[in-house]
Amino acid sequence: MNLSIVIPVYNEEESIRILCNQLKSVLDNLEESAEIVIVDDGSTDNTYTILKDIKKSVSELKIIRLRSNFGQTAALSAGFNNAAGDIVITMDADLQNDPHDIPKLLKKMEEGYDVVSGWRKDRKDPWLSRKLPSFTANKIISWFTGVRLHDYGCTLKAYRKEVLKDFELYGQMHRFIPALAKWVGAKVGEVAVNHYPRKFGKSKYGIGRTVRVILDLITVKFLLSYSSSPIQIFGLIGLLSGGIGFAWTVLLVIERMFFNMPLGGRPALLLAVLLMFVGVQLVSIGLLGELLIRIYHESQKKPIYTVKEIL
Repeated sequence: MNLSIVIPVYNEEESIRILCNQLKSVLDNLEESAEIVIVDDGSTDNTYTILKDIKKSVSELKIIRLRSNFGQTAALSAGFNNAAGDIVITMDADLQNDPHDIPKLLKKMEEGYDVVSGWRKDRKDPWLSRKLPSFTANKIISWFTGVRLHDYGCTLKAYRKEVLKDFELYGQMHRFIPALAKWVGAKVGEVAVNHYPRKFGKSKYGIGRTVRVILDLITVKFLLSYSSSPIQIFGLIGLLSGGIGFAWTVLLVIERMFFNMPLGGRPALLLAVLLMFVGVQLVSIGLLGELLIRIYHESQKKPIYTVKEIL
């Protein structure tokens, strides 16, 4: 199998048949052998019934039904784990992504890229609730991770299967897959793709997910920069805090001994001591983190590197 199309689905009974027909048309014109892997993420409507009916006429369809609604990250992970293709393409089921952009992604991958991300250059979504938060999030994520993409939120992406095997997804990390892939040495590219207004139902996402994105971004930044050596971040902040607190304490002692300035009633001494205490705590957390990382790698036999090829 050369190609797997992985699609997470949740309550898309009105759009799923149209999508499968469009995908069937696109795949029939490709030279690669392909499959469609649809993950039903605990739909409560007739999505699964319709999928079983579609399966009768679309032999390329593989249906994975989850027991409950676990979220997009879990659904994508289930799709990745059950995909047989060497190249995995992900897309949404709401008909806003265009299946006819798949050949464009594949052509970009022929240039040597391991991950190709779609860019909804002319996005058909409300400006205030979707486009503005997305624009802001993309800038922040690109700055934090160092992987410059215009559109992290676009589900239409292509991956080499070998890259996806090098990390595990959890939480709400699906939007950061290109950054995680870059972490394991993948070459990441981007192409402009079509985008259409939503025809059926309503979006599963709103402006409220911004907080979750920020929290996940902090996690990703830690994983990308400090997961193998947490003392580097906790120890640095701890030394800075402790150093400031110690220097401030020395200054206060000098003022008291040589300039007869009273310490009573001044919060400066308490703040200086607090900074030193926080510094010691942070350094201790960093050391504990180092021990946990080493236990994790040794017990799980988790490698600290990934091999692209051996000649």
